[in-house]
Amino acid sequence: MRGNQDFQGAMFSYISLEERVPQTHPLRKLRAAVDALLATMNREFDAVYARRGRPSVPPEMLLKALLLQILFSIRSERQLVEAVNYNLLYRWFVGLNIEDKVWDHSTFSANRERLFNEDLARAFFERVKHTADWAKLTSDEHFSVDGTLIEAWASHKSFKRRDDDQTPTEGRNPEVDFKGQQRCNDTHASTTDPDARLFKKSAGDKARLCHMAHILMENRNGLIVDVQITHARGTAEREAALAMLGRRDNKNKRATVGADKGYDSKAFIKGCRKLKVTPHVAAKDKHSAVDARITRHEGYKTSQKVRKRIEEAFGWIKTVGGLAKTKLIGQAKLTGQALLCFATYNLVRMGSIGGWWDAHHA
Repeated sequence: MRGNQDFQGAMFSYISLEERVPQTHPLRKLRAAVDALLATMNREFDAVYARRGRPSVPPEMLLKALLLQILFSIRSERQLVEAVNYNLLYRWFVGLNIEDKVWDHSTFSANRERLFNEDLARAFFERVKHTADWAKLTSDEHFSVDGTLIEAWASHKSFKRRDDDQTPTEGRNPEVDFKGQQRCNDTHASTTDPDARLFKKSAGDKARLCHMAHILMENRNGLIVDVQITHARGTAEREAALAMLGRRDNKNKRATVGADKGYDSKAFIKGCRKLKVTPHVAAKDKHSAVDARITRHEGYKTSQKVRKRIEEAFGWIKTVGGLAKTKLIGQAKLTGQALLCFATYNLVRMGSIGGWWDAHHA
């Protein structure tokens, strides 16, 4: 028998959000893990809030909403706030009741910009990493390192000469012809994002305004243990790699690091040896700085095989986390965004290892 459609808005609801979310939903364990981490950050949160004034968006809710934006690839904060308003799962995850009013998107963005700077984002990232260390999911002996380009929120038209008087041109989006012009980072800069650099990673690639992201991965389970954002330049990958290796835990312990041919230089290999790190770097076909002392060990082949897993993290933050092109201006803001993305990646990875995260049911 065909049922009749007879919708009437109920004045009262007797079902809680807890009952709406299945007990087997992967976000349940994720929220429990995130709540436990945020409970240890009260000192950091108190330091950035005034003791007087109107209450703002609670930082715990703000961070959990940002995690939702990363996990579900929500394009903008306006869409995020709208989704939290009507999606019961999102309301439950951030800690809002059905009757609670959702924040205005401009208020949310203002609080996010003021609160989640690089320091707080790194504090959350470090707590996720320490949780993985406590669970014995990470290695302090074997690492891999790599870098990638993140396109800046700036167009080629904003890349102008530094001595330009910046006289506004007619129209909102005027035609510009770059043919025959010599444009480089020494003489030009973006008026939209001064931290962006015109760069390309390979001879066949196109030059674009971008930043460079670098990560250090431990080789046991492919978790990210350090993140650094730099200007895009030729030596940035090697310099950032040495900086991250110098910040690793147990610096007095011997370690190895796998890397691609871009790290095959005398300066990088010498720097690794000073840090008590054996550089398992892929050797160039000609003029390689990698000698038999490195390649003769069986661990060299293992490092070269495992290091390719680092591309999974880059692929995840670009396709899922929305970092193929940043929507934030400046290197400092991008650093905070990247740290949150890689912290979220680590949480998902830890859930996959533990068996409670299933992307098909998230």
